Amino acid sequence: MNRPPFSAGVARVTDAALGPCQTAVIRIGFSATWLLFLLRELPHRQEMYGPDGPWSWALARRLTGDNGAFTALMWFRGQFWFETVYGLAVLSSVLLLLGWRTRTMSVLFMLGVLSLQNRSVFIGDGGDNVLHLMSIYLVFTRCGQVWSLDARRAARDRAARARGERVPDRVGPALWGLLGLALAAVTAAGRTQGEWLVPALVWSVWAAQALYWAVGRRAGWDQPRILLDVVARLLHNGALLVIMAEACVVYATAGWYKIQGSRWQDGTAVYYPLHLDYFSPWPHLAGLLSSSGTMMMLATYGTVIVQVAFPFTVFNRRVKNVLLVAMMTEHAVIAVVLGLPFFSLAMIATDAVFLPTPFLHRLGAWAARAGGRLPRRAGRPEREEPRSPEDAEPARVGFPA
Repeated sequence: MNRPPFSAGVARVTDAALGPCQTAVIRIGFSATWLLFLLRELPHRQEMYGPDGPWSWALARRLTGDNGAFTALMWFRGQFWFETVYGLAVLSSVLLLLGWRTRTMSVLFMLGVLSLQNRSVFIGDGGDNVLHLMSIYLVFTRCGQVWSLDARRAARDRAARARGERVPDRVGPALWGLLGLALAAVTAAGRTQGEWLVPALVWSVWAAQALYWAVGRRAGWDQPRILLDVVARLLHNGALLVIMAEACVVYATAGWYKIQGSRWQDGTAVYYPLHLDYFSPWPHLAGLLSSSGTMMMLATYGTVIVQVAFPFTVFNRRVKNVLLVAMMTEHAVIAVVLGLPFFSLAMIATDAVFLPTPFLHRLGAWAARAGGRLPRRAGRPEREEPRSPEDAEPARVGFPA
């Protein structure tokens, strides 16, 4: 029997966490972007975020006290604490990239991004702003359903339970307890005064993980487990919608502001950045591109047209895919020609939320074939990635991914 459209829509957003491949690509893209940035700036981390940098600890303390921004670097002053936060930011990026305990790692990833970016707010570009927002949205997603160590662990657990074996989860409770002690110590010491939103979010995730684990261990509690799964899926799907809307707002705002500029109107705006020393890592390449007036005009008008039109084409699959290729190509060119690799990577990762699922399935299959030798060398059979959100659901018993 066919369901009414409203009932079918409600069932769709409550029965499954949508876009498992898209959220996995976003997770990989943003964690890789932040990791590469931290590694590249490792020799310069003291000048950028250190306690004795040009933007001093005292100035950062005053600024965060005025605007209420969260940064763990203001909890303690000293080199040891700074190195600890920086190291944890790198570690959480690596683990989130691999998809190990993605729910917990997404929280630590968010704390690392906010702590470093809010420490020195005058360092960065538009890509940092996008990364700042997306790190918060990722906390609400089930971004480890596919292409992650969590997905492999969930598959092994399902296979073991099908054989009647008991699958205890010792790592999850240990990690939960360790982070709970750290949160309690920081809260009791009063280090989060004036910073209530992010600590409240972290405490909420911590409590939700404990509730999910406790309900999953109680026999006969099928209805509470179903309710928690529905809530988790609604949060995931809502966050995915917000990410898509955020991308549309970014492009629409950028495009409409460009229309108001005289240089964008006369078709010469792209010419000028190519001749700024700060944005010219390859002067000869920039000179070659800017030598053609026709090319500059097409690039200028094409950028505006693509950015303004994209939000209106997201429901037309064919046109959307064409503009998506154009935008990703544009960001790749910006990364090379203007020397803004991390801005471009952040925007490409944002664009990835609109990639078609069949293409991502083919991409995942290609990656699995390319790495097929590794499972065979380890003596384990290859496992095909889940093809539907239901197959990719994390295990009910144990801590959620």
